[in-house]
Amino acid sequence: MASFEISNSGLVSWVDEMKRLCKPDSVVLYRGTKEEYDRLADLLVSVGTFRRLNPQLRPNSFLANSDPADTARVEEKTFICSRTQDDAGPSNNWVDPGEMKSRLTKLFDGSMQGRTMYVVPYLMGPQGSPYARVGVELTDSAYVVLNMSLIARTGRPALDALEANAEFVRCLHSCGRSATQSACYAKTWPCDPERMAIVHFPEERLVWSYGSGYGGNALLNKKCFALRIASCIARDEGWLAEHMMILSVTNPQGRKKYIAGAFPSACGKTNLAMVKSSLPGWRVKTVGDDIAWMHFASDGRLYAINPEAGFFGVAPNTSSSSNSNAMATFTRDTIFTNCALTPDGDVWWEGIGYDAPAGTIDWTKQCRDSSETSSVLSGCKKDPLCHPNARFTTSAAHCPCMDEDWENPNGVPISAILFGGRRSSTIPLVCEARSWTHGVFLGANLSSETTAAAAGQVGRLRRDPFAMLPFCGYNIGDYFAHWISMGSNLTRKLPKIYQVNWFKKDSDGHYLWPGYADNMRVLKWIFERCEGKYEVRSTALGGLPYPEDLDAVGLKISSTDLQNLLTVNASELVPEIDSMRNHLNAMGPRVPATLFRELAAMEENCART
Repeated sequence: MASFEISNSGLVSWVDEMKRLCKPDSVVLYRGTKEEYDRLADLLVSVGTFRRLNPQLRPNSFLANSDPADTARVEEKTFICSRTQDDAGPSNNWVDPGEMKSRLTKLFDGSMQGRTMYVVPYLMGPQGSPYARVGVELTDSAYVVLNMSLIARTGRPALDALEANAEFVRCLHSCGRSATQSACYAKTWPCDPERMAIVHFPEERLVWSYGSGYGGNALLNKKCFALRIASCIARDEGWLAEHMMILSVTNPQGRKKYIAGAFPSACGKTNLAMVKSSLPGWRVKTVGDDIAWMHFASDGRLYAINPEAGFFGVAPNTSSSSNSNAMATFTRDTIFTNCALTPDGDVWWEGIGYDAPAGTIDWTKQCRDSSETSSVLSGCKKDPLCHPNARFTTSAAHCPCMDEDWENPNGVPISAILFGGRRSSTIPLVCEARSWTHGVFLGANLSSETTAAAAGQVGRLRRDPFAMLPFCGYNIGDYFAHWISMGSNLTRKLPKIYQVNWFKKDSDGHYLWPGYADNMRVLKWIFERCEGKYEVRSTALGGLPYPEDLDAVGLKISSTDLQNLLTVNASELVPEIDSMRNHLNAMGPRVPATLFRELAAMEENCART
């Protein structure tokens, strides 16, 4: 370890301990240099994990195809092993931490034989930020190292921030081993699907992940640290670690406001974070597309940093019309996972905006005919060419719409917070909370149709409070109480809170709102509400815009559809209220009574309508 030039004694001893457990053939410190990145990429190409894409089309970019059993978060195999089950709460899987460590130790024992253990220090947050944190992941996956290199500040920035005795979050990852060790290592995507486990020990600031090489299960800097562990740190220290994008809106007069927003996976969060405005003179820029760490500063305002340095986004349905900024971001230096491969060496996915060429190879590496009526050339089923949860991993440095202050060490001041999901009815286009507590109530009851990001749960309506249900590292009732407490200081200048829904449909099943660039019209109304403009119509759900106050100039939408978008139907709210009550009861006895009072007020207001 002396050659690693690591001064932190805790890191040195931990690496030595895990080396003895996992028994790798070698241990390598990843310093985050281009030479290291290129060398590991060449290694993955040589063993077949990576396919180098056409350098004329996507320079220095690669396609990886995972094992079909390892394509999504495995929530049923994700655990919060706090000291007591009550601290984990009803929304998390819990096992006694001693029992879980005993179980995992047997799996990790010798799991890296024949492989390299990579030591990957990473910094979450801008360099020099008082809010940034250091983590270290030990992994036997070069694929994981390269993905982390794109979405986190790996190597030297973290080592510089890691003083001799500084604390850091410990993350141990192994792709796992099959019953036949040699067979597992021969695979281009090693994993152990039957014994996968993604385990968090919050009090120890420790994550152990075994058996999966996919995204959030293996990139432990992301959901595991930046949300599950960080949410526990935030609770203890009085700040917020949230599953939120951050963007800036600048009006034609040059005034800028920052907005944060929580949306469950595949509900348009990245598209909104990178949206191109449809309104002349109005500009949107990106601070982050997925995670926000938020602190109240001495001026009483809520400030947010994006702890990440890149994007790990859902590829399907990303196109020049839905998100041209994303398309421009991953033209180079990008890792694609589980996308289809075109004959000319480019990637393709459903919703990219053009048909797949004949001879395109699907994500399972089988060749398909592009004709809808023709048979599959390999004889396999006519499934999508691209996996629904296919991903792109790329650096924010290539994004053309990053805000000038996205790496401001002190963060950016938040004027408004959005909660949004996929709802075909009931929830209007935009609704303003009456107060901070009422906004917490809306966030606590956020719901959406589930997507492929959660394995095996597509199309089901799911309550996903704050879009944090899979990511809150402690009792969800205590989490609600923590949010309420953050607004109890009367000297604080609290952001306004809104619920938005781009996905409301008419009786024929057609979307009422065009979405994408036209979501700017809703952002404009919110921006101007934050400046004290307009009045709202009071409803049982909250404050709604008057239709004439929403900028619809040039928008091809009928007055009837606009009215429908900005209407709360009392008859639809009655079953919604029952669903909310059942949800809050299911979240356990620690749910604050304040939220039930908000529900009672909503029910009373609905009865008066």
